[in-house]
Amino acid sequence: MCPLSFRNFLLLASSLFFTGLSAVPQSFSPSLRSWSGAPCRLSRVESERHCRAPGQPPGSALCHGRGRCDCGVCICHVTEPGMYFGPLCECQEWVCETYDGKTCAGHGKCDCGKCKCDEGWSGEACQYPKKCDLTKKQSSQMCKNSQDNICSNAGTCHCGRCKCDNFDGNGLVYGKFCECDDRECIDDETEEICGGHGKCYCGNCYCEAGWHGDKCEFQCDITPWESKRRCTSPDGKICSNRGTCVCGECSCHDVDPTGDWGDIHGDTCECDERDCRAVYDRYSDDFCSGHGQCNCGRCDCKVGWYGKKCEHPRSCPLSLVESIKKCQGSSNLPCSGRGKCECGKCTCYPPGDRRVYGKTCECDDRRCEDLGGVVCGGHGACSCGHCVCEKGWFGTLCQHPQKCNMTEEQSKSLCESADGRLCSGKGSCHCGKCICSTQEWYISGEFCDCDDRDCDQHDALICTGNGICSCGNCECWDGWNGNACEIWLGTDYP
Repeated sequence: MCPLSFRNFLLLASSLFFTGLSAVPQSFSPSLRSWSGAPCRLSRVESERHCRAPGQPPGSALCHGRGRCDCGVCICHVTEPGMYFGPLCECQEWVCETYDGKTCAGHGKCDCGKCKCDEGWSGEACQYPKKCDLTKKQSSQMCKNSQDNICSNAGTCHCGRCKCDNFDGNGLVYGKFCECDDRECIDDETEEICGGHGKCYCGNCYCEAGWHGDKCEFQCDITPWESKRRCTSPDGKICSNRGTCVCGECSCHDVDPTGDWGDIHGDTCECDERDCRAVYDRYSDDFCSGHGQCNCGRCDCKVGWYGKKCEHPRSCPLSLVESIKKCQGSSNLPCSGRGKCECGKCTCYPPGDRRVYGKTCECDDRRCEDLGGVVCGGHGACSCGHCVCEKGWFGTLCQHPQKCNMTEEQSKSLCESADGRLCSGKGSCHCGKCICSTQEWYISGEFCDCDDRDCDQHDALICTGNGICSCGNCECWDGWNGNACEIWLGTDYP
C-alpha cells in the first residue's frame, strides 16, 4: 500500500494534469480517451468546441469542413487534391498563390495556404520585386500579351509583372497577363459560377457529367455512359476527334466561317469533305478537282479521271508521278503549293491574281508587300517575290536606310529588347531597328523575339501563303480568313 503522502501526490498530479488540458490551446488537443475504443471524456458540445475555429458559433463547420472531430481532435481527410494539415485542418498546401506556373513565383515558401516571401519580394504570390531595375519600356514589353496589349487591358504593369484588376475583391481576373476572366463563367440567372454544375478555368466552364452549355445550364436526359456511346465513331474516337459530344450528339467543328454547310459532318463527324479538295480547290466549291463526287471524304471519280482527288486525266500521256514531278520544278510541292497540277501543267491560284505566276507558280509578288500593302517599302521594285531595292536602301522589304542620322547609343537604345539584350541576341541593330539573323529564317519581330514556326500552316505553307506571319499569328491579306489564312471569303476571286 502506498504511503498517504505519496497517494496525495498522485491525486494532486492528476488534478494538475486535467486542469492543464483545459488551459492548453486548441492547437494542442490530444484525444481525451484512455485507449483506442474507450469512451470520450468530453461531452459532445465540448468536443465540438475544441474542433471549431475560435469565434465560430455552435453549428458551424468542424475542422474547417476538411476532417472529422474525434473527441476534441481533428482527423484531417485527404479525399480531395492537396494535403490538409494543422490542428483544425485549416492549412491546405496547394491553395498558395502561383505566378507563371510556380508556387509563390519561386521566390517564397508556402506556409498554411499563404506565401512567405523571400527577402526582396512581395505580393500574394511573391511576384513583385521590391527593387525594380527595369526601364519603363522593358517593363511594358514584359507585360504585353500575344496581342501586344499590356496586361490584356485588365490590369496594370509593375516592374514587368501584371497586377490584375480586382475591384470586387473576388480575384476572378488572373493569369500572367491577366488573360483569364472568370466573370465570363457567372450564370446571369443564378449568379453562380458555371450554374453550380461545373468548374471555371480561365473564363471557360468545364461541366460536371450530365450537364452542358456555355455555363453548364442545361441537363442531359441520358446517362454520361450512353452519351459517350452515341458519340463514339466507328474508329473508337469521340466524334472522330473532329467535334464535341453534347448529350449524345456530336457538334462538329465547322471550318467554314461563312455559316454555310461545313466540311465536317456525319452523326459522329466521321466525314471530312476537305479530304476531297485538291490542293487549292478549297477556294471554290469544286470538290474532287471537278471530276468526281465526294462521298464522306472519299472521291469517286468520273470516267476518264483518276487519282486520290480525281486530279489526273487518263488521256494524259504522263503518269501521275511524272505529272507531279513536272509540276514541282525546284519546289518540294506541286506548283510551289500555289496552284493545281493537271497533266504536268500548273494553274496558279487564286485565279485572276496576277501577283502569283510562273511555270510552276514559283513567283509570288505578294511577298513584296507589307501588312499595309506597300510594295518594297516604297523604295524598290518587286521581281518574282523578291525586292530589288533602290540605291540607299536595303532589307527584305527595302525598309532600312543605309545612312543613319542617329548616334550609336541612340540606335542601340531603340533596339533593346525586354530582356535587356540587343535584338534579343538574335540580330543586329541598325539605325534603331533590328535586322534579324538570316541564318535562322524563322526569327522575326520588332526585336527579333518572334518565331514564325509558331504560325499555323496549311498544306505545309505558313499562313497558306495568303498572309504574313506576325509574331506567331497569321495576319491575312484582304479577303482571306482562318487561323492559317486558308479560307477565301471574298465575293469574287482576287
